[in-house]
Amino acid sequence: MEQDRLRAAFEAIDRADFLPPALRRAARADQALAIGYGQTNSQPTTVRDMLRLLDVQPGDHVLDVGSGSGWTTALLGHLVGETGRVDGVEVVPDLVEWGRDNLSRYALPWASIRQAAPGVLGLPERAPYDKILVSAESPSVPTALVEQLATDGRLVAPVSGRMLVVRRTASGTVVERHGHYSFVPLVSS
Repeated sequence: MEQDRLRAAFEAIDRADFLPPALRRAARADQALAIGYGQTNSQPTTVRDMLRLLDVQPGDHVLDVGSGSGWTTALLGHLVGETGRVDGVEVVPDLVEWGRDNLSRYALPWASIRQAAPGVLGLPERAPYDKILVSAESPSVPTALVEQLATDGRLVAPVSGRMLVVRRTASGTVVERHGHYSFVPLVSS
């Protein structure tokens, strides 16, 4: 992804707007911050790395799994622009509402956050997706999400401590490994 577009997204979407009031002073800290319910607002350099690997383009249809406070959903919304669409999905009902409220501070009507359906990973009814970002760690590649990718689509997810880029091709999938990261566990509701 072009670094200027990524920098512009981080400048346009203020992390502080997606943190509990008591933590807003720490918004510029390069660390994960607890947002309640055992969830975190990820470290900015980690989010930047993930978005760079995801290579979001204007007009992309993106799924944001584990949208939490809504920060990554808003960043993705900025990156896809008004010709794109971002579907955030979250399992914790209180975080869904809070994330929606946080997202509403920005004029991004093409980005939304939904409650995850019980036992369902992602939003298969809205697939296929050009890109899928997963902000929680899985012990293996989440096949249910790979199946929601369009051909030539790309999924970025932490799996067993490694950041993976999974590309879906006409003949199968290609997996690349990038660095070591720590995340909260991926759960379906």
